[in-house]
Amino acid sequence: MNHITIYIIRHCEPLLPRSTERIFIGQTDIPLSEAGIQHARALSLAFKDIVIEKIYSSDLIRSRHTAQLIAERHGIAVRNKPGLNEINLGTWEGLHVSEIMTNYPGEYEKRGEDIVRYRTPGGESFLDCSHRVLECFFTIITKATGTILIVGHAGVNRIILSHVMGTGLENIFTIEQRYGCINVMRRDDTGITIRAINNTGTEQGFNSIRNTGPYLRNLNHVKCK
Repeated sequence: MNHITIYIIRHCEPLLPRSTERIFIGQTDIPLSEAGIQHARALSLAFKDIVIEKIYSSDLIRSRHTAQLIAERHGIAVRNKPGLNEINLGTWEGLHVSEIMTNYPGEYEKRGEDIVRYRTPGGESFLDCSHRVLECFFTIITKATGTILIVGHAGVNRIILSHVMGTGLENIFTIEQRYGCINVMRRDDTGITIRAINNTGTEQGFNSIRNTGPYLRNLNHVKCK
């Protein structure tokens, strides 16, 4: 099998309601903010000299728009994959933490006690979400050649990274994923090698990935067969 390079990006900054309190946004379909649009355009410049065979995206607009701004420079269409959509938070979508604690007494604490299996009312658990995300991811990379790019979400990217690293979903929130960050993987006959996690995509930092090999946390030894 020829090697493939996989770039996994988190969508850029979405247009969130003004709030000092955390809001639960999973599959709520919100657009990019103006800053997010500018960030995505900067990301497209970072990829200008890379030959990308295919670009895949979540079906949610914040990821699709990020992917489209990168794809335009390469003259290729974005392939939307609902399997890459962020976790469905059900009736918690769009609520502040305080509203959840008021309207669903004790449930926020239960989620914290079992982050893997706790299922929000009408939504998914991270275990549920992982089944569709990983099925979609491995379907994509099994058929891939050359270099591909995937634009996902914080939760989606963390599921993929934790699976490859073998760290388990219970540790999912130890993996940082900033808006517009770049994760890099390489797949060959021996498995998948992680070469960067949560790179912020500056031109200097991005070139360090392309030119010098394994980048962060000495993860070049981490493989998934």
